[in-house]
Amino acid sequence: TPVGPSAVYSTGVPVSRIHDLTHVLSPDFPVFAGDDPMEIEQIVTIEENGYSKYWLSLDEHTGTHMDAPAHFIPGGVTADKIDPSVFFAPLCVIDISERAANDPDAEVTDGDIAEWEAIHGTIPDRAFVAMYSGWESRLSDPASYVNLDADGVQHYPGWSAQAVAFLTGERTVVGIGVDTLSLDPGPSTDFMAHVNALQAGLYGLENLANLGSVPPVGTMIVVGGPKHVNATGGPERV
Repeated sequence: TPVGPSAVYSTGVPVSRIHDLTHVLSPDFPVFAGDDPMEIEQIVTIEENGYSKYWLSLDEHTGTHMDAPAHFIPGGVTADKIDPSVFFAPLCVIDISERAANDPDAEVTDGDIAEWEAIHGTIPDRAFVAMYSGWESRLSDPASYVNLDADGVQHYPGWSAQAVAFLTGERTVVGIGVDTLSLDPGPSTDFMAHVNALQAGLYGLENLANLGSVPPVGTMIVVGGPKHVNATGGPERV
């Protein structure tokens, strides 16, 4: 949504365009294999009660959502206690869509990071780094988005453990994100991308939307963090 070149947030950052990186959440949105989709029930109507509202029932990790450190790390910080300053960050987008089009198990590697930095410069301090794989093109077919094989194994792109270890050890970032169901590639069984990121105090964002419209560098991400008690994550507006 263009907002005009003179628009300025209270932070003093000039804004020329806003990108909505959030998918609409509904009972039809695909979920991690074995999880239950959200449920929505209208419990009050304008016609009968003069106002309208719905009852929502959902897994914290549904739709475009956050993973807090507590999602994987014993004693890790919960989403309601994350310092909100990390929800405003320079956004770096690493595009692996060409490789992912031919390999559903494609990973962001430390080589991809090196290639990105050779073109765009070192990842800024306190940045948020997102993988763009183009996977959202499959959302019209939820089964294709989850992409189970005959053995029940999921197949979709994600971060390699080595790339996340590089970001947490050699760069100073606040979080990582993906446009798929998981920070880890679909076949992962040890979830080391999750572990490496969340153990280092980062947060993750999964099922991000519209990253293909965002330039690789030069933008800022704004994250509406969940704040229910002891949250291991929750739906986001990004």
